[in-house]
Amino acid sequence: MKSSNGVAYWTLVVFSFLYFARPEDFIPGMGKIPIEKILGGIALLALIFGLQSRSNFHAWPRELKLLGAMFCWQALSVPFSYYIGGALAVVTEKCVKALITGLLVGLIVDSVSQLRRLIFIQAASVAFMTFASVLLYKGGRMGGVLGGVFDNPNDLAIAIALNFPLCLMFLMLSKNPIVKFLWFAGILIMGRGLMLTYSRSGFLALAVAVMFSLYEFGIRNKRTYLLWIAGACAVALLIVGPQSYGDRIRSIVSNDVQVYGDAKEERYELLVESVKITLSRPIFGVGPGQFASYSGMWQPTHNTYTEISSEAGIPALVLFLLMIRECFASLVKIRKTTLYQNDPDIQMYTSALWAGFAGYLSGAAFAVTATQLFPYFMVGYACALYRLCNEAPQSAAAKVPVNEKEVSTKALPGWMTAWRRSP
Repeated sequence: MKSSNGVAYWTLVVFSFLYFARPEDFIPGMGKIPIEKILGGIALLALIFGLQSRSNFHAWPRELKLLGAMFCWQALSVPFSYYIGGALAVVTEKCVKALITGLLVGLIVDSVSQLRRLIFIQAASVAFMTFASVLLYKGGRMGGVLGGVFDNPNDLAIAIALNFPLCLMFLMLSKNPIVKFLWFAGILIMGRGLMLTYSRSGFLALAVAVMFSLYEFGIRNKRTYLLWIAGACAVALLIVGPQSYGDRIRSIVSNDVQVYGDAKEERYELLVESVKITLSRPIFGVGPGQFASYSGMWQPTHNTYTEISSEAGIPALVLFLLMIRECFASLVKIRKTTLYQNDPDIQMYTSALWAGFAGYLSGAAFAVTATQLFPYFMVGYACALYRLCNEAPQSAAAKVPVNEKEVSTKALPGWMTAWRRSP
């Protein structure tokens, strides 16, 4: 069983690398390979291997049960969709990947070092993608230079905001001065990149993520010097930032300025229309991915919450919100474990995920993210971290050196079942 779980984990690593790093976009010839289908096959293969060792559904974290329930409801909504064929394609090509991602990360990660590797792939990929995009920036609103999940400026901005706490975590965990400098430079470049996207939703998400990060890493852990460094970096970015960026941000609360075709009225109309559709079809909605065509506005809702409610019904939205709530509840419970109290690295991971979820929740109110994989990777990280802390022998955790990263969840003694999470 150990070998099958190892195969599942390394298959997940490959899946994460292909999704976040997107080598097909900069390696000649790879663009002709059907990467999307390969990703789906890799994810399914990893799930088959991984579930062999965790087939007990009752032992799954509540977050993953809610994610599974949300997927089932999305699938149930297909026959009631405005366009059944289109809704079925979204469910089988996008929603199923979200489900598989959460299950994989949440169930098959068996050590802190494995979790760290997955988070590193995500954070480093976003930082590198932002660096490449800034380097090749030629004007206008900047999107991800390599396309894919980073192509849209708003999507890139949300990814930057969500991954900022993760990059800050790696900066603080690193002992190597060169590595510290690289992470610090990456964070500054991500700040610059977010400004070049001119994304207001990204700005709001980053502002929330930064505030929570400063509280978690600075105030809670008594590193007040981070507040001064953050202030100096913010001033520096404002000085070298685009001249029209201030007007773009000011347009959030003012109608006197317009930068890059201010679409506030259009966004408001989309929001109102999505609410109307939700109220008119509250059970199953108009079908996953069908809001744009059903409304006749040919635009997404630009709001994750009404995207879910209008396309899959209010029950799907409730399941989604409960899933995120359970993630926060798990992070709260992690802080009460002995492993958390005695391992500074676990404290860092917990703080980074807390700040990342806070940034995501605010940004999701102004962006379409329900079928992207970023939030579901985060859900999986929270589940895996809770399970590692909860299943580790609590009485022995205080004796484990803080630099010990392998917290295995296998071969637990029988009395440890009392520490397992209740269904």
